[in-house]
Amino acid sequence: MPNLEYITGDIESPWADVKMDIHQIPFDNNTFDVVMCNHVLEHVESDEIACKEILRVMKPGAFAILQSPIDYNRNETYEDSSITDPKEREKHFLQDDHLRIFGLDYGKRLAGFGFEVSEEDYIHELKPELVIRYGLPVNEKIYLCKKPLKA
Repeated sequence: MPNLEYITGDIESPWADVKMDIHQIPFDNNTFDVVMCNHVLEHVESDEIACKEILRVMKPGAFAILQSPIDYNRNETYEDSSITDPKEREKHFLQDDHLRIFGLDYGKRLAGFGFEVSEEDYIHELKPELVIRYGLPVNEKIYLCKKPLKA
């Protein structure tokens, strides 16, 4: 959109505006109105440090959408840093470069890092034919994470 300023960041992508590690975001406190973090937190060494960095660069009242794969059959997030073999990681975490698989505690986990979290079930607000047409996962939720106005 022409009236918005976008900045993309990635640790590897040559197309990102800023090459960065999410554990040390190279922006000042209270910089952004919105942060979108799509399928990153399952890859990083510390999702807690990454989330606290996201929270730090958000303006008070700003929001973030933090999407990650979730195993809806698992109550709690599963991580085991002793699993380093790529084949074993794929077996345990669904992909060889994942370090964890989030469970139903994902929203509570994000709240524990300082966000005000609401779990939005947008899929069920769509027409069923769109869900089928686009093959959308029926359990998928959007996690809106707001930075509190006062810390």
